[in-house]
Amino acid sequence: MRAKPQVMLSGFADEGAKPAREQLTMLAALGMSYYSLRFVDLGGGVKNAMQLNKGEVRRLRELHAEFGLKVASLGSPIGKVKLLDVEDGTHNRYVPFARYLKEEVARAIDLGMAFETRLIRGFSFYHPRGSRPEEHLDQAAGQLTRIAEKCGEAGVFFGLEVEANLVGQNGRLLAQLHRMVDHPHLVLVFDGGNLASQNLKPDQTFAEYRAMRQGLGWMHIKDYRIDPRLGWKGFVDEERLKNFVPADQGDAAHEAVLRDFKGHLPALERRLKRLGLPGVFLDLEPHLKGGGQFGGYSGPDGFGVALRSLMRLLDYVGIGYRLTDYADIQKQKM
Repeated sequence: MRAKPQVMLSGFADEGAKPAREQLTMLAALGMSYYSLRFVDLGGGVKNAMQLNKGEVRRLRELHAEFGLKVASLGSPIGKVKLLDVEDGTHNRYVPFARYLKEEVARAIDLGMAFETRLIRGFSFYHPRGSRPEEHLDQAAGQLTRIAEKCGEAGVFFGLEVEANLVGQNGRLLAQLHRMVDHPHLVLVFDGGNLASQNLKPDQTFAEYRAMRQGLGWMHIKDYRIDPRLGWKGFVDEERLKNFVPADQGDAAHEAVLRDFKGHLPALERRLKRLGLPGVFLDLEPHLKGGGQFGGYSGPDGFGVALRSLMRLLDYVGIGYRLTDYADIQKQKM
């Protein structure tokens, strides 16, 4: 009997809770071995992983060993800064790129290596609100090339996520950036909810996925039910987004996307494993109780609902999945 193509399931644990021990307890109770690290509280208040000090990194690594958990990806905010130092009515930061590369990008790479993950999630920079993203492709691609080169030197991979309000706000633009950068350490991250929240209907979201499919490295699983009251104005007011739903209930075309992805999954899995990665991750980021520009919340109950929804959908389309690294469980017996 031919084996099903298979993915690894992970998720942003801060969607369930912020205290580190609560995050890891939730993941262990759900039978998961991997998670994506973004916000965490190790006793000194909630911090983005980028702000963790050496003692906190050491403590979190100890907790990982205690719970038998690994970091799938570092959910960094790299690329969520302005391309240009202009006032555009937003609160987004501007940082001169040479300093950004030397300090914040280097910090993300160091953290990825400290937590033994080779995947760093990032973004494609904010163009000035009111301008067209196409006008800024050259500058964004140039900066992303420098990031990819720096990642390549360290042996880690930069996953460029599709998201509203950025230069790579849809699959076509993200694919164009991927072609322009043309570096093996830059891959793309599909997120259907980030497309549907731009009032894209399911067939449009599927078309954007198809456009970026060739460059995919992993996926985020988030769904959104289009709210006709939120008319499209050329940008997403992320604080107004309240209609996030489980993966089989929204407008992000997950069934069609995953049916298509199934045919491309074996080759992608082989390629990633040759690069020393554990496989192809589907990373839950459900936002079921709300979400915005820098994160979201589902609660432990909502995270469980989202996981079961994704598993039902994968069963339905015929994609196999693993939550647990059985080899590690065997090691823990010894």
